[in-house]
Amino acid sequence: MYDAPRSERGLSRELPPRTSPSAAGWIALVIWAMFAILAILLTIGVVAAFSRYTVGLKAPTDALDPKNLSFSQQSVIYDRNQVELARFGGEKRDVVAFADIPPIVVDAQVAVEDKTFWDNAGFDPLAILSAGIDSLRGNSRGASTITQQLVRQRLLDPALVKDPTRTFERKLKEIVQSIRLTEAYPGLDGKQQIIAAYLNQNYYGNQTYGVKTAAETYFGHPLSETTPAEAATLAGLVKSPSNYDLVRNAEPNCDKPDPNDPQKCQGKSTLEVAPDAPIYIRRNQILDLLASGRTILSKDQFSPDQLRAAEQDPLTVAPQSTPPWLAPHFVWAVLQELSDKICGPGVPTCDQLAAGGLTVTTTLDYKIQQIAEKWVKAAALVPNHSKPADYAKKLGLPYEQWMQNLRGKDINNGAIVAFDYQTGELIAYVGSADYYATKSTKQFQAKFDVVGSGFRQPGSAFKPFNYLTGIDDKKITAGSMLMDTATDFGGNYTPSDADNLERGPVRVRMALQFSLNIPSVKTAQINTPDRLFARAQDFGMVFASDKTNAGLSIALGVQEVRPVDLVTAYGTLANGGKKVGHTTILSVRDRAGADVVAPYQPPAGEPVASPQAAFIVTDILSGNTNPRINPFWGKFALTGPKNVRRPATLKTGTNNDAKDLNAYGFIAPPTGAGREKGEYALAVGAWNGNSDNTVVSTPGQPVFSIDVTTYVWQGFLQEATKKWAVNDFAKPDGLVQVKIDAFTGLKPQPGAKTVDEWYIKTNDADTTPKDTIPVGACGQAVLDSPGVYEHNYKNWMTADLDWLNRAKFGPGRAGGVNRTRTAYFYNGVFQPYGPTWGALVAGHGCSAPSPSVTCYPVPTPDPGGVVPSFVIPSADPSANIVFEPCPTPVPSPSAPASVEPSAAVTPPPTPEPTPPPTPEPTPAPTDTPTPTPAASVAEASSAP
Repeated sequence: MYDAPRSERGLSRELPPRTSPSAAGWIALVIWAMFAILAILLTIGVVAAFSRYTVGLKAPTDALDPKNLSFSQQSVIYDRNQVELARFGGEKRDVVAFADIPPIVVDAQVAVEDKTFWDNAGFDPLAILSAGIDSLRGNSRGASTITQQLVRQRLLDPALVKDPTRTFERKLKEIVQSIRLTEAYPGLDGKQQIIAAYLNQNYYGNQTYGVKTAAETYFGHPLSETTPAEAATLAGLVKSPSNYDLVRNAEPNCDKPDPNDPQKCQGKSTLEVAPDAPIYIRRNQILDLLASGRTILSKDQFSPDQLRAAEQDPLTVAPQSTPPWLAPHFVWAVLQELSDKICGPGVPTCDQLAAGGLTVTTTLDYKIQQIAEKWVKAAALVPNHSKPADYAKKLGLPYEQWMQNLRGKDINNGAIVAFDYQTGELIAYVGSADYYATKSTKQFQAKFDVVGSGFRQPGSAFKPFNYLTGIDDKKITAGSMLMDTATDFGGNYTPSDADNLERGPVRVRMALQFSLNIPSVKTAQINTPDRLFARAQDFGMVFASDKTNAGLSIALGVQEVRPVDLVTAYGTLANGGKKVGHTTILSVRDRAGADVVAPYQPPAGEPVASPQAAFIVTDILSGNTNPRINPFWGKFALTGPKNVRRPATLKTGTNNDAKDLNAYGFIAPPTGAGREKGEYALAVGAWNGNSDNTVVSTPGQPVFSIDVTTYVWQGFLQEATKKWAVNDFAKPDGLVQVKIDAFTGLKPQPGAKTVDEWYIKTNDADTTPKDTIPVGACGQAVLDSPGVYEHNYKNWMTADLDWLNRAKFGPGRAGGVNRTRTAYFYNGVFQPYGPTWGALVAGHGCSAPSPSVTCYPVPTPDPGGVVPSFVIPSADPSANIVFEPCPTPVPSPSAPASVEPSAAVTPPPTPEPTPPPTPEPTPAPTDTPTPTPAASVAEASSAP
């Protein structure tokens, strides 16, 4: 019997009938194929990229080689004249095996730095994705694992790490090396070796390397005795060892202070970190993470309740042997810049830095540094000393009246920074009044660096950059009139001047010189706050936040900025609008004398404002040290050889809450010959206040910058430059001087009070005034003139018209949104153009045109003496006509005498007003009493 082949039997019953694939099926098949191909290509690409990025990389085993964790000799830091400032480095690290590290120490580090450490392949894709999403939302953060951090320090080329233009390449190589390192040390044993190498490698601040040495240095006992609170502290230090450094953040706590000298301790002194310090807060955050269950190794050694209770433990630091550094705050700044340049931004240490043997020449001039330290102590320490006169004498200063006026005032700290604005070199740097003080408080944190780390409100010291922005953008000029009238700028924001007066018409020059608030806010509205914030950053300011929510109050200096960055911005202004930045380092050489980093060459500078605008603002501020222009701030003039007045700018600033007292300014640059003699183009910023930002002034005891910080600024600069040649600020091309109306800033009418003002006039721009007040115009008619800004803003005009209605009755009339009073120019006594408001107020500077006179005939009496009845014509005020009886005709003599026509009376020209002369000050500050409240209050910046 024939059997059909298997392939032919029952096919129609065993398989379903064949059908053509549907369209959806074909689409699904194509999509699957595309993804398959994409996956294959991606795999090939990843493998190729992996192979490419492994070329030239160090072997993974180099990261765990103990011989790479050794020092050989110290590095030395010098000032620019080879005065030794400090030494650092040395054998301050003990390598410890994983078995000797307490589990809670490892858990704390893993909990805060890399929660997936024990499971990941060297990197965490989800963490990278999450960080990327946060970056898109404007909240940038890191996503590096512990393995990646170790790789960055041990297995990558330092040049790659510190190059900001190669971030993507660095990140890829970092991930590649992390994978290789994890593969080279697999399993649990490999993870233990990696975490041990990481903890031995870490820099913990205060020149302390490795977790074993850090525990012994900071807590005074072996690593094996580390408590959970201490373990969390050590883990927290790794993120930012310089900012979190325990020695710098700890303050002495004396159980028995010396009653005669609060800076001395008669009993036991401990170092304690305040609960509001960043490292204390970070420690407690890590304890919270541990309490939430991140105790992989320590398991139930400590309960969650015990871990949370540890948050109440005081953060006490063991006694330290303080290195005898000169200019210690500056040295810390050098170390930060050194690590950024050698290891890369944000990398605290690396092989090259840790190996030591470096010779670092810095920008500091230690002779000038000593002068700076002395004057900072004069304001911050002398008034608070038990024997102030003796302490002042010890500093080499007379106990002056201004120091005596500060007795009992709540001012406990000070700082000063000086740099050469043409080269960017920091010349003097005092972060707090006395780094080595044995007694420190919250208000006087001796080791806190206000200059480089303290974000402070500049107050009115910010105003020059508001006006610089407007002048450079050609929106205003130094002659522009802005009405000093209290205005509602919206949202109930109604700033006043510090003395609660309203001066009416003021020009930009006078508004800046005398630190008026309302014109500054109006200028910010013209500029817009966002534009002003961006321009301030262009000039060199670095703010605590990347964005501003200050609104128009930014004009009054409420945006916090570090003094070192604010003085950099002043340097940009001084340098003709060119920003050069700042540096602490001139050169770094290794043991063989080879350059580790390229020697510093002063940059040409980035033009961020026109030289013409920079000169005009400089010229305005230079009037503040000229007693003949500004009789209030002018007493802080500087003098050179033979008592010749030195041109210098000065701007003070007192913030609204009276927490920060500021004085900033600069002198004219030296000549080439002067530089060879050791002269610098100095820009100087001085600050006084309290380290913890508590107020230094109350309504009952007001204190302003003019009472304190200006004396520090003047005293330092006077002593530092007394033998230097006197130079003036050079005027660039593209400027013309024009005679303008002293009140409106417009082209003057004949006989008006006038002043000379600088204007930008180049091929591209002509900002000279084009408009003139119409003949006979007064009041609102002036405000409506084309060259006046006020009519462009409805709320401004509302305030102006209210002021005009009050001003017609003279000074002293209160009203407006703040119930402030009308006033002539300044302080009731300084009226450079007389008791007048120019063309703004009838009877106080302007007058209506004389009315035309029309006579009416008086009826002749009849012989009986009776006058016929008649109606006297009514006067029409709107027509400006006055009716008077016509004169009675007088019979002419037979031979009338010849009458010579009277000559036209022409008013004599009004002389240019000049403020009353003030004697030139002596080279050194004299015992000048604190100004009366009316004088000193006027300089404070009223920040809302």
